[in-house]
Amino acid sequence: MSSSKKEWVIAGLMSGTSLDGLDIAVCRFRKKGMKWTYKLLSTTTIGYSQAMKSKLSSLMNATAQEFAATDAFFGKFSGEQTKKFLLKNKLKVDLIASHGHTVFHQPEKGFTTQIGNGAYIAAANNIPVVSDFRTMDVALSGQGAPLVPIGDKLLFSEYDYCLNLGGIANISFDANKKRIAGDICPVNILLNKLAEEKGAIFDKDGKMAAKGLVDQTLLKKLNTLPFYKKEFPKSLGREWIDKQVFPLLTNSSLSTEDKLATVCEHIAFQITAAMPFKKGAKLLVTGGGAFNNYLIGRIIKHAGKNTKVIVPDALTISFKEALIFAFLGLKRVIGESNALSSVTGASRDSIGGALYGII
Repeated sequence: MSSSKKEWVIAGLMSGTSLDGLDIAVCRFRKKGMKWTYKLLSTTTIGYSQAMKSKLSSLMNATAQEFAATDAFFGKFSGEQTKKFLLKNKLKVDLIASHGHTVFHQPEKGFTTQIGNGAYIAAANNIPVVSDFRTMDVALSGQGAPLVPIGDKLLFSEYDYCLNLGGIANISFDANKKRIAGDICPVNILLNKLAEEKGAIFDKDGKMAAKGLVDQTLLKKLNTLPFYKKEFPKSLGREWIDKQVFPLLTNSSLSTEDKLATVCEHIAFQITAAMPFKKGAKLLVTGGGAFNNYLIGRIIKHAGKNTKVIVPDALTISFKEALIFAFLGLKRVIGESNALSSVTGASRDSIGGALYGII
C-alpha cells in the first residue's frame, strides 16, 4: 500500500477483555498535510455465546493443543464474521486490522499473546490482514500496551486526556512533549463479573451500584494493591486480576450492590490519581464503562470542577478501539511507527504487526 495514497478504507477488529463480543468498525482515513481525519462508515458487534465466553476465559489453563486449535478457530470466526459483514453492507476495504483476543500478557517475562490467527482472517476474505500488534514492542522490552495512545494523539488531539473504560481502564495524555499512557485498573472485568451474581450480563446504567454503599475496608484493600504505586508505563493482564483482585471480592461478605459501589469508587479514585493536574482539562471517556452512569458520576466527582468529563456519541464510545486498531494497521502497511516507546517503555518506537497477504 503506497504511502502516497491519500485515502484508505480499513476494517478494524477488536475483542476486549470484558468478553462483550467482536467489534468490527469499517473506517475511512484521509491525510491532508500532516493531519489525519477519520469517519466511521459502518460498525457492528458480534456477541459471544456463553460457550465462546467460557472457551476464551479459560484458555490460559488449556493444553497446548487446545490453545493452538482455539487460535485457529478464533481466526476463522473473526474472518467469517468480517466477510459476512462486508458482504451484507456492500463494503470494500483495503485492509483488515485485527487486535485479536488477549490470553496471556506478561511483558515482564517477555511475552504477550493475542489469539485469532491473521492467516485465517486473510484466507476467509482474500484481503490483506495485519494482526499480532503487540509482540514487536514486547520484544523491544516494552509493555506491548496500551497501543491506542498513538491514535489518541493523531485522531483525538483536541482532548487533554483520552480514557478507555473497557475490561481494563487505560489513559493517555501529553506530558513533557511526549505521549504518556498506561493501564490503570480493571473495570468491566470486575463489574460484569459482579453483575453475574444477580443474573445480569452487566450492571445497566450502574443502577445496582447506585443502590450500594461504599465499604471503606474493601476500598482500602483495593487501593493499596502494589501495582498502583508503579509509574507509567505499565500494563495489566488478566492473570494479575485473577490473582490479586478477584480474591478480595470473592472473600468479601458484602452484598453485590455494595461490592459494585466500592469497585466503582476504586475505579474513579485510581483514574483521577493517574491524571496530572491541568486546569480546564478535557477528558474524553469511551469504552463500555462510559455507559455506566453511576461510574461516570463518580469519575466526575473525583476529577473535580477543573476537569470537563466528555462522554461522546454511542458509536465513538463503543468502537473507538476498533477504529484505532484500523489506524494502527494502516500505519503498519505505510511504514510508520504505530507503537510509542514513551508509552510502552520499549527501547525505541516501532512498527508492529504481522502482515498476511499482499498489499
